[in-house]
Amino acid sequence: MENREFELLALRYMDMVFRLAFSYMKSASDADDVTQNVLLRLLRSTKPFESEEHARFWLVRVTMNECKRALRSQWRKAGNIEEYANELHFETQEHSDLFYAVMELPEKYRTAIYLYYYEDYSTDEIARLTGTPAATVRTRLRRGRELLRAGLEEAKSNV
Repeated sequence: MENREFELLALRYMDMVFRLAFSYMKSASDADDVTQNVLLRLLRSTKPFESEEHARFWLVRVTMNECKRALRSQWRKAGNIEEYANELHFETQEHSDLFYAVMELPEKYRTAIYLYYYEDYSTDEIARLTGTPAATVRTRLRRGRELLRAGLEEAKSNV
């Protein structure tokens, strides 16, 4: 890969890679490690990308695979979501509550919700990325929204 092409892709997608990695790993330092590994794989990649969308798709897929590999590692330690959340600046309390609610979801729902709502992928695209049927993705989105709704309503009633 040419240095200029690498620089453009890295600048454009590094934040997306980090956010996706964080949604999997729940740790800023682990997400940093995954992001670094993904960028190294991008730099070493010899296959040319057909389009901008192809490059984005490749980065999402590689990020998911790197996260899965890191989660299997016996050296991985659980991160502190509170520390990372303190670094973020939420516009409203609702945004903060939503962040915590999404991070509490099981990984399969969290990934579907993240890719659909934050990265604007369609259910068919998410199905290709995750290797699951589109109907399963739609089910995970529905169940994830139900869990979010229940969690947020419970949080409101406890206040």
